[in-house]
Formats: sequence, C-alpha cells, structure tokens
Amino acid sequence: MTVGIVVFPGSNCDRDMAWALQGCLGLPTRFLWHGDTDLAGVAAVVLPGGFSYGDYLRCGALARFAPMLKEVEAFARSGGPVLGVCNGFQVLTEMGLLPGALTRNRDLHFLCEPCDLDVQPGSCRLLADYNPGERVQFPIAHGEGCWQCDDATYAALEQAGQLVLRYRSDPNGSRGSVAGVCNASGNVLGLMPHPERACDPRLGGVDGQRLLRALLG
Repeated sequence: MTVGIVVFPGSNCDRDMAWALQGCLGLPTRFLWHGDTDLAGVAAVVLPGGFSYGDYLRCGALARFAPMLKEVEAFARSGGPVLGVCNGFQVLTEMGLLPGALTRNRDLHFLCEPCDLDVQPGSCRLLADYNPGERVQFPIAHGEGCWQCDDATYAALEQAGQLVLRYRSDPNGSRGSVAGVCNASGNVLGLMPHPERACDPRLGGVDGQRLLRALLG
C-alpha cells in the first residue's frame, strides 16, 4: 500500500508531499518519474504542485502527454484514488479527468497565503472524513488558480455535488469561489490549495491530514 507521487521536470512540491505523507503521517511513498510507466504496488497517486515542463505552453498542457499519465488515467478510470494539488489540479483538467480550466488569477499576481475553505464532501472519497460545511485552512501558492467553466457545466457540477471546496474569501476570481473539484465517481480530486502544507502543527496547522490519510484509507 504505497502512495505514488508523480515527478515532472519543474515539480517543486513533490518532496513536500512526500514529507507530509511519510514524515507526518507515516504513509509509504514512492516517486514516479514522468517518463516511466510502472504503477505496480501503488494504491493511490498524487500529482504535486510546481511548474511541470516549465508551464511553457499552458499549465499542465505538456504534462498530460507524459507516459506515466497514461497509466494514471487508466488507474483513475478504474476507480483508483488520484489527488492533484495546484499544478496537479491543472494537469487533471488538461487530461479531462476533471472539468473546467485554470486561468490567470484575477489581479494577475502570484498569491501565497493561508486561505479559509468550506468543505462540502459530497461523494468525494478523499474528503469523507470532513463534515459538510466544515471550515479548514490550507495555504495557496499559485499564479494561475482561477477555476473557470461554462454555465451548463457549473450547474451540472453544483447539482451533482462535485464542487467540494470553496474559498470563504475568494483570492483569485474562481467561479463560485471554487477551490476544489472532484469527478463524478468521487475518486479524483483536484484543488489549488496545498493540504500537504497543513499537516504539521509547528508549521501552521493539521487540517490537511485527514485528506492525505484518505489516500490509503
């Protein structure tokens, strides 16, 4: 039972994620190089934050073609738990595993600050240990975190309970103050805030622990 953390050229939160999972929670981890295709022994997958392939074309647009992500897509579509944080969320939308798109923040500034979030777990497996309406705090660190979708998609996602995390005070202009979205099956979650940075009481709180534990829950 191992959590696989995909590493791209430009990933910069892969070690943070491994530290939170293994150092804080005692969950075994393994780094998955983007050019490999081996998911043997992996029970959950994380796409971490950073700037995959330098974001040279569009955030996540090149990462979606990585050999490892073909395996991750099959893993997700078979029901395996997949978490995308920040750039990982962007990658999941580019892959089509999550709806919508992430664009430049409303004021075109990079934002790095703690954010209060409202949780509405719905059927999201990775948020099952949170109560509906619970308030948590995760930090954000992004320049392109403004989540967007068309009217019909937004209405359908809201009706289905897939808009599972919202900012209490929207920092980036995301539609509906959405901070995190899950797929219809509840096994794929993408969010811009960083739960791995909310796992140690010495470094700002532990609100992210339950989310990360659920990867192997």
